[in-house]
Amino acid sequence: MDDQTIPSGSGSGGPSGFEASAGSGASAESRVSAGSRAPEPLDRRAELVEFLRTRRARLKPEDVGLPDAGRHRRVPGLRREELAQLAGVSVAYYIRLEQGNGRNVSAEVLDSIARALRLTDAEHGHLVHLASPKPKKKRQTSSRPQQVRGALRTLLDSLEGVPAYVGGRRSEILAWNRTAAALFEDWGELPVRERNWARLVFLSPAYRELFVEWDSKATDIVSYLRLDAGCHPDDPELSALVGELSVKSEVFRRLWATHDVKEKGHGVKRMRHPLVGELTLSYETLILPDDAEQSLVVYHAEPGSPSAEALRLLASWGPDATHPERATRT
Repeated sequence: MDDQTIPSGSGSGGPSGFEASAGSGASAESRVSAGSRAPEPLDRRAELVEFLRTRRARLKPEDVGLPDAGRHRRVPGLRREELAQLAGVSVAYYIRLEQGNGRNVSAEVLDSIARALRLTDAEHGHLVHLASPKPKKKRQTSSRPQQVRGALRTLLDSLEGVPAYVGGRRSEILAWNRTAAALFEDWGELPVRERNWARLVFLSPAYRELFVEWDSKATDIVSYLRLDAGCHPDDPELSALVGELSVKSEVFRRLWATHDVKEKGHGVKRMRHPLVGELTLSYETLILPDDAEQSLVVYHAEPGSPSAEALRLLASWGPDATHPERATRT
């Protein structure tokens, strides 16, 4: 999927929050590169407005048992009045909330709105973070470098023959084993700031070739970042990352404007490795019990399958597998 021209922001109000910090065009690029000022934090109010608007727009009246007025409808999706009726709140109250003017929204009201909008668990949690933010702590900790426990690194090394890595905040790659380096890249050869899934997926041509369904991987990455942003709106490193990617990738900007959120889970990815060809791998994401902002991600192949044999070969080559000229000499 090639980058394509997109609107600079979503909705009639223009870009907001991280979008505003990213800016558009050459002037934005100069601000990001010069680093003359700290990136602006996410604007919770603007984020809430756009999140509710985009969730409402994706529902059709027939989806929720309401009559469809057909061509007489002037806006896509549900009207505010219809959503308020479904949620059991007054129209005036819901309009104030969607305009970012709600105050002290109760958990019960948010639950009702989430049910009416048919939000996923991740979307429901995101709504709560935006509408009922927790009081700021006196000491901000969101920008502290994350540390991986020594025992967890030992566990990674012991997982022979399966790619595994530890992911953290802002899509950062914190630790990995030899087979992960063979499948993806020897991340140890990259500067620390480049060990980041968002930067790799959107800015590295090699990762467009690696993931057969690159569009799906890109969408997942943006959805994870959106969820992270709702929890940590004042994180300057996350704001800078979003600003950088918004300038450098129009595809990222388009996906960011959808306001979709998603939690990391499990699934299947198809990859095309330069040495062993195409692999179909399942993956599982395990949230660490002592740090919910770190996760262990493990890929595996169906036993006896061609993908399993490909993984075995990759594991034997180790990091050299991403350097064909080295692997073919061993």
